[in-house]
Amino acid sequence: MLSLWPLLLSLAYLAHSVLARSSTGDSVLVVLDPGLKRANFSTFFDGLEERGFELTFRAPKDVQPAVIADDHPNFSHVILFAPDSKNFASDITPQSLVDLLSKNTNLLIAVGTKQTPLTSLAAEFSLILPPPGTPLISHFPERDTPATVIPVNVPASHAVLSPNIPPVWFSGVPFAFGSNPHIVPILNAPVESFAADSDSDSGADALVDASEKGGEGLWAGSSLGLVAGFQTLGGGRATWVGSVDLFNDEFFKRELPGGVHPGNAQFAADIAAWTFQETNMLRIDSVTHHRVNETESASQYTINNHVTYTMHISKFNPQTSTWEPYSGINDMQLEFTMLDPHIRTILPPVAGEAGNYSVTFRVPDRHGVFKFVVDYKRRGWSYLQSTTVVPVVPPRHDEYPRFLSPAWPYYAGAISTSVAFVLFCALWLAGDSVEPQPGKKAKSSKSE
Repeated sequence: MLSLWPLLLSLAYLAHSVLARSSTGDSVLVVLDPGLKRANFSTFFDGLEERGFELTFRAPKDVQPAVIADDHPNFSHVILFAPDSKNFASDITPQSLVDLLSKNTNLLIAVGTKQTPLTSLAAEFSLILPPPGTPLISHFPERDTPATVIPVNVPASHAVLSPNIPPVWFSGVPFAFGSNPHIVPILNAPVESFAADSDSDSGADALVDASEKGGEGLWAGSSLGLVAGFQTLGGGRATWVGSVDLFNDEFFKRELPGGVHPGNAQFAADIAAWTFQETNMLRIDSVTHHRVNETESASQYTINNHVTYTMHISKFNPQTSTWEPYSGINDMQLEFTMLDPHIRTILPPVAGEAGNYSVTFRVPDRHGVFKFVVDYKRRGWSYLQSTTVVPVVPPRHDEYPRFLSPAWPYYAGAISTSVAFVLFCALWLAGDSVEPQPGKKAKSSKSE
């Protein structure tokens, strides 16, 4: 029996090694433009394979392997590095990509300065691209690269990115953000940059005039995005990048002004990890509710009951490919609602109970069909949504209190009336009645 232990341990290690680093799967389809060489992106692709992903490559016009077949996705993630391709196979259309996202297949899309089906698809995600042929340009800081190759500062603290990433090289197009609340801005353009069709500053006067008129039609400044994520209500993630060169080996190795190593490698790894649902993944494991001093969930509650609501939340750990209890949320709310919220209260983590969030509240003095609602949406994190329907009923006839303190004046009036009536009856019955005697009356009449 002891001789089997090495074999069992080997099998366990092998099973662990093949676990997907993503919470949704490890198969990745890379659609690579024929004008781009796979070897130029070897650092990025090798990094994905080292993290456990299985990469499959095809050209935009190839029909095999199919992205989706029989309405079922064949891959967990799709990388579209085809910024110049205007023609795609029949299985790669804007509608099919939207269907993939709705089926929880994640998308990493790089666009360029040319008008393609992908740039048209960006509008569906509330991303507005500038006119074709207008890349992002900046003359600051001074450097030996063209004005279209720009070092961009990365946010020091961001939910999607590692902290303190050095600036990254960028060469591509920006986009303006629409009003969609599901957009997750990741990297914005430098404040001194602008989109133009020439890097010779021949259109600088037009930019100045536009800025003086309030910025109408002005593609400039830090309000423009360079990398943005998008998360659907179903959990699917898509990341739009305005530069495919951000992922190539040349930008990974090119030094920044001042001799600093760029942060392209770490930045690309972070946005891929977020897109492929490795990081910032939360889920609700269980939801319970019960009356105070009870443990079983009630099928209905009575008005003014004290109820305890508990939720258990886990976070995905890509290092171990497991879900672990997570107590790091401090701004989650619980609503007890019937059409409108009657109670809105914070749902705090329980000290000493990893992953548990609990709150106790009093049911409002109104009966009807209520819902426990948790709707937690924060940019960069997967959404947490839970709805539990419970009826709230009035007390039964034998559940009302026998005495009400506000009714003591009425009780006192009723009691005093009853006591007065009893005293009156007692005095009436116990009192003497004096009546004339018939004999004496008769004698008096005779004497007369």
